[in-house]
Amino acid sequence: MKTDSPEKIIWIGLPPTSYEKALHLQQQIVRAKKEKEIAEDAVLALEHPPVFTLGRSGGRENLIVSEELLAEKGIRIFRIERGGNITFHGPGQIVVYPILDINRCRMGVREYVEGLEEVMVRTVGEWGIAARGDAENRGLWVGKRKLGSIGVAVRHWITFHGLALNVNMDLTPFSWINPCGLHNIKMSTMEKECGQKISLPQVLVSLQKHLLAFLNKEAIPGDEMIEKYFLNR
Repeated sequence: MKTDSPEKIIWIGLPPTSYEKALHLQQQIVRAKKEKEIAEDAVLALEHPPVFTLGRSGGRENLIVSEELLAEKGIRIFRIERGGNITFHGPGQIVVYPILDINRCRMGVREYVEGLEEVMVRTVGEWGIAARGDAENRGLWVGKRKLGSIGVAVRHWITFHGLALNVNMDLTPFSWINPCGLHNIKMSTMEKECGQKISLPQVLVSLQKHLLAFLNKEAIPGDEMIEKYFLNR
């Protein structure tokens, strides 16, 4: 951001939320911002039940177990409009969806994605984890181990989808795919990198701090207003 003083952003902390419901909420906020029903940008922060998502680059070819197995385990697959390939979301992973007017933020998509990487780098750095972004394979990396993912979409110059940071999740489902379409990579979590228990709420506090600093925004609570206005539509 290039403004001098922080603007307000609606911060919506949700309980564990199905992918379908969170996607619907994102789409409703994007629509409302496009139609000027709300002026503020917004952020959704949550955990998802186990789910696989496929981005614009495809990904079903990188599923290496049968869909019948996933059905037995109650894990759904969604094809969505974000960039990237196949990935997994589940409990113990922080998912953050910023919904921003990127023109008003005065940054390009590449700068925005690099900023999201840096937000994760600074967050895990508070636990002594030396991570980095990657211009070729977007996300958060510690050596050749992937700790976080990024996939964004832009509609009418409004961003949605976002980032996912592995804190203390079960990584088993990642072994059922080639994550993000990449072969011979290992997924990791903050707990694995630190060798100690890590509180997901504490990580979320840190991530919020660094995301707000990157966007030059001041968070205002919006849970009740957004849920009442959008989720019931």
